[in-house]
Amino acid sequence: MGRRPTINDVAAAAGVSVATVSKAVNGRYGIAPETAARVLEIVRELGYESSIVASSMRSRKTGVIGVLVADFEPFSAEILKGVGSELRDSHYDLLAYAGSRQVEGPGWERRSLQRLSGTLIDGAIMVTPTVVSASSDIPIVAIDPHTGRADLPTVESDSFSGARQATQHLIELGHTRIGFIGGRPDLRSAALRDAGYRRALADAGLPYDPALVRDGLYQQQTSREPALSLLRGRNRPTAVFAANDLSGIAILEVAAELGLDVPGDLSVIGFDDIPEASQMTPPLTTIRQPMKTLGATAARMVVALLAGEQPETMHSLLPTRLVARATTAPPRPA
Repeated sequence: MGRRPTINDVAAAAGVSVATVSKAVNGRYGIAPETAARVLEIVRELGYESSIVASSMRSRKTGVIGVLVADFEPFSAEILKGVGSELRDSHYDLLAYAGSRQVEGPGWERRSLQRLSGTLIDGAIMVTPTVVSASSDIPIVAIDPHTGRADLPTVESDSFSGARQATQHLIELGHTRIGFIGGRPDLRSAALRDAGYRRALADAGLPYDPALVRDGLYQQQTSREPALSLLRGRNRPTAVFAANDLSGIAILEVAAELGLDVPGDLSVIGFDDIPEASQMTPPLTTIRQPMKTLGATAARMVVALLAGEQPETMHSLLPTRLVARATTAPPRPA
C-alpha cells in the first residue's frame, strides 16, 4: 500500500465498521474484547496511527484501566459500578474484559493480561483471579484473589467473619442442623467462608457434619443439584447457609419445587447482597459485602500505583454485615 493507511482500510481488513475501529483504538465501551484485539492486530500490521494509537505507541500510555472478570455476573457487575464511579472524575477510562476459565482453561488471566497490556490498558483490576502473572509490566490489583500474596495489592471482604456471622445468626434462631453450600474450592474466599461456618458451629458446641456440606461453585445452576441432594434427604437440615447469593437463590428455587416453606420448613441465608437478593420471594437474608466499595478501593489503588505512589495499604480487608430479611426464622417445633 503506497499511501498512508486510513481507518477505513483497518475497518475493511478487519471486517468491521469504522465506529468499531474507533472504539477499539480508543479503548471505549461497546466492543467485544476479542474484536478489539483483532482490530489492534490489524492496526499494527497496516501501520495505521490514530492520535491515541500514535501517542500510546510513543508513550506506552493509553489512559485506560482494565477490569478482568471471569463473567459478567451480579457480583462482578457491582464491582464494575464501583470502579466506574471512582474513575468518573479521573483522567482514566474503564475497559471491562470478560475472560472464560471454562473455555480458556487455567491461566486465562495471564493470557488476557498479555493481550491487553501495552496496547489497551495501563493498569488492571482482576476480580477473583486464580493465576496472576508475577512479572506483569503494568500495575495490578486483585479483588477477592485465589490466595494471599504479599507482593500483590489486594482488596477483599472479610469472608471468614461474614460466614461466621451468618452461621451464628441461624444458631441464635435455634437451628442446630445447619447445611452449607460452599463456593469454588480453588478460591480463597470459599475456603474462608467454609472456615467461618465451621468456627461458628464449634463455638456453639455443634458438631461439623460432612453430610450437610456440598459445593455449589458460586453459580446458581451448579448449586441446584447440591441443594436437591441436601434437601431431599430424610434427615434434611432445618437451615442452610449458602456461600453466595446465587447459591442461596438456587436453594430457594429447589425448596419451592420440593414443597418446602421458607422460612417455616427451611431457613436460608446467602452472602453478597446482590440486587437480586432483595427481589426474591421471600427476600433473601444475606451477609452484605460492600461490592461497589471493593471496586472503588481497587480503582484508587491502581491510580495511586500508576502515579508512582504507594497505596495507603497493600491489603485492604473490608467488613461485612448481616442483612436480615424474610428467609430466616426459628425452626418449627418437632
